[in-house]
Amino acid sequence: MSIPGNLAAVRERISRTGRNPDEITIVAVTKGFDVAVCREAIAAGLNILGENRVHEALTKMDELPDAEWHLIGHLQTNKARVAAGRFALIQSVDSIRLAEALAKIAPAQAVLVEVNVAREPQKSGADPKDALEVIEAVASTLDLRGLMAMGPSHGDPSPAFVVLRELREEAEQRLGKSLPILSMGMSGDFEAALTAGSTMLRLGQVLFGPRPARSIVM
Repeated sequence: MSIPGNLAAVRERISRTGRNPDEITIVAVTKGFDVAVCREAIAAGLNILGENRVHEALTKMDELPDAEWHLIGHLQTNKARVAAGRFALIQSVDSIRLAEALAKIAPAQAVLVEVNVAREPQKSGADPKDALEVIEAVASTLDLRGLMAMGPSHGDPSPAFVVLRELREEAEQRLGKSLPILSMGMSGDFEAALTAGSTMLRLGQVLFGPRPARSIVM
């Protein structure tokens, strides 16, 4: 099936959760796919592209400067200088140290705080028990737009997604400001994320099919 067909199917699935597809932002995850696929995505109306690796993203940005690029993968503090100011949104800020490193270069950088609501050691993200402290610190140094999380590797993801939604609500009360973005939900669990209140989905396989065996490594 084509990317436009896959997107139509996704929008139908969004509708079946009771959410309005026009109110849900889709980030097309193009990690490992070449620029030609990125162009097809843009032609299908998917103008927000998400990348996991900074250098792979920067290479594609040079060829597709009009797309809106999000960094959704883990960002090491020592690479903050390269990433700061280059992405419309960095979704994976998970520590005060990383926020401070980004703020030194681009204090107006828009970001999300990533929280490890799955509580899995292989996943990045702030510990839920420390998340509010991180959120407050990030909000004081960068343009904080909301929160991001990955669901658990196994089992029902709904409880983890509810934790993120409740953290967002508590953070809004503490900060006295709206945090409109709740980025949770990927190809395998986005319906559960939508039911829990997600406003932004990060979708790859459901749009593009399996990632090429030899993904681009930069």
